[in-house]
Amino acid sequence: MDKNQIREVIARRCALELHDGDVVNLGIGLPTMIPNYLPEGVTVTLQSENGLLGMGPTPEQGKEDKYLTNAGGGFITALPGASSFDSATSFGYVRGGHVDVTFLGALQVDEKGNLANWMIPGKKTPGMGGAMDLLVGANRVILAMEHTAKGAPKILKQCSLPLTAAGEVDMIITEMGVMVVTPKGIELTEINPEFTVEQVQAATEAILIVSPNLKNMQF
Repeated sequence: MDKNQIREVIARRCALELHDGDVVNLGIGLPTMIPNYLPEGVTVTLQSENGLLGMGPTPEQGKEDKYLTNAGGGFITALPGASSFDSATSFGYVRGGHVDVTFLGALQVDEKGNLANWMIPGKKTPGMGGAMDLLVGANRVILAMEHTAKGAPKILKQCSLPLTAAGEVDMIITEMGVMVVTPKGIELTEINPEFTVEQVQAATEAILIVSPNLKNMQF
């Protein structure tokens, strides 16, 4: 699979985790593709931690509104009925448990559900942003990520980079499969039929628990 196919597979599978009426927060990058693949009959409300509930799609070129951006600074639109508010209210909303699910990217994740997704020591970083709050405040945390980075595993026994939060990841969705973080470790519950279990394990540092009910990945 090429890069675009990988991203589409991940986004399509992530969209199947959404239920009608969910309030959803999307991390920057790949997660923003997820609403493009919502199942028929499913409508969600997108929340942006810089202070918008009811975020719409990216505007057409030339129709951007400088007052409407997401938390990453990208231009967005607001759907009819949307509401905007200050950052303090927005983070109160997140910390109060009102976000049903957040989809985030990852630099590293480990078998205890620890996530590192905000900095590599020695490299310039804009800061952690709202990821820390989303990890502890959202009802479900799902990572939408490529399985490896330049061939190196990103799903590890233990993260080596500074953590964003500890023990908060519920599910990992990659182009290779779907994994659930359990008290015993990371369980592979769905596999992309283009890969074997052996190939998925070879690309993963953590020892995977293969579900006895392992099925083909839906997307």
